Amino acid sequence: METMILANIPSPPQGVWHIGPVPIRAYALCIMVGIVVAMWIGVRRYEARGGDPDTVWDAAIVAIPAGIIGGRLYHVITDHQKYFGEGKNPWQAFNISAGGLGIWGAVALGALAVWALMRHKGLPFAPLADALAPGVILAQGIGRLGNWFNQELYGAPTDVPWALDIYQRVDEAGRYAPLTGRSTGEVIASVHPTFLYELVWNVAVFALLIWADRRFRLGRGRVLWLYVAGYTFGRFFIELMRADEATLILGLRVNTWVSGILFIVAVAMFLRTRGPRETPQEVDPNGPLSATSAAER
Repeated sequence: METMILANIPSPPQGVWHIGPVPIRAYALCIMVGIVVAMWIGVRRYEARGGDPDTVWDAAIVAIPAGIIGGRLYHVITDHQKYFGEGKNPWQAFNISAGGLGIWGAVALGALAVWALMRHKGLPFAPLADALAPGVILAQGIGRLGNWFNQELYGAPTDVPWALDIYQRVDEAGRYAPLTGRSTGEVIASVHPTFLYELVWNVAVFALLIWADRRFRLGRGRVLWLYVAGYTFGRFFIELMRADEATLILGLRVNTWVSGILFIVAVAMFLRTRGPRETPQEVDPNGPLSATSAAER
């Protein structure tokens, strides 16, 4: 007997459109929308804490390019076999348009760039990080919609009602082109939509951060550490479901190891951090401004 599929999730027919010679990529649009949402939330939260909204915009100027570079570096390092070795083209490591940004590298290098900026300004990093963290996790969820358009980062074949249908995509010459081609309408696989699982989890963590911050008046980086712990906890299990090619360490995907290690670190730092919520105007004792000069501002 044939099994009737009641309600599968269809993939978009394509992920790239062209306006003349200019490609418009859905993945890039999703990332841009996520950045705008994160900035809107971050500005409101930092201002509510008593901070200068312009500081958030200054942070974005350094965090966005640093995040892109960090995300690409993490991807190239953890999937180096795709770019280096016999028959590989190392220059493809710079081809971001072909996909491949690791969130770990993006957040790490972006946060490091913002930390350096805040130290230069003589302002504490933690209040800004706590203000930005909820928007960042929500932006990650929005960015996962880009994976839906790209038909990537999915799980094993399944017959659950919410399975994701992966279509055959070809270019104008009829060649297989999963990222840039257009659907022929042929379903080549029905899989677990792990991008959707992560999207839902990210929204749930966003809600948790907003609630916990309001309920307990978290400060001194605890919202940031709660974000890391919440995200990595869900990502650990989602990684176990993914079926795409990945670098393995002792039989587990590298992102599974990273998730587990960062979760432990984040929980330890969250529990270790003490003290009342600080204000963004407090001067960083390690920064270039003295208490006297800060008081005169």
